[in-house]
Amino acid sequence: MKSTTASLKPAEVEKKWIHIDAEGVVVGRLATFIANRLRGKHRGDYTPHVDCGDYVVVTNVDKVVFTGKKNTDKVYYRHTGHPGGVKETTPAKVLGGRFPERVLEKAVERMLPKESPLARKQMTHLRLFAGSQHDHEAQQPETIDFKSASPKNTRSV
Repeated sequence: MKSTTASLKPAEVEKKWIHIDAEGVVVGRLATFIANRLRGKHRGDYTPHVDCGDYVVVTNVDKVVFTGKKNTDKVYYRHTGHPGGVKETTPAKVLGGRFPERVLEKAVERMLPKESPLARKQMTHLRLFAGSQHDHEAQQPETIDFKSASPKNTRSV
């Protein structure tokens, strides 16, 4: 007997659009969920080398929360490319700044495979909006209530 593993082909993939409201949701848990949806790991016919994930639209990204004291104690580092050019910031500064969606964007990006063309393509399927309105009503995204899926998805005060 010979058994073969069914492998998806790029032409066979049917992508869905999903919408998530991120108000009051813990960043790490949401980023994990989004990364799995972007990769397509929720599918029964998941194929690692094929882009078989969904499009994800996230609103209210500026209202995400961190557990514990990560909002002020966690530090994000980046380098300008010049000698001595290490810069640091905290999630509180980023969320209160001009581009609050970068917190969730970087969290999801760091959960995808590193520096690959497939990961870059999958990141283009993530749409983040700081407010409650988004531009993708025409795609009729399916709304997923991530907040009530588990009590750990929201921060208990």
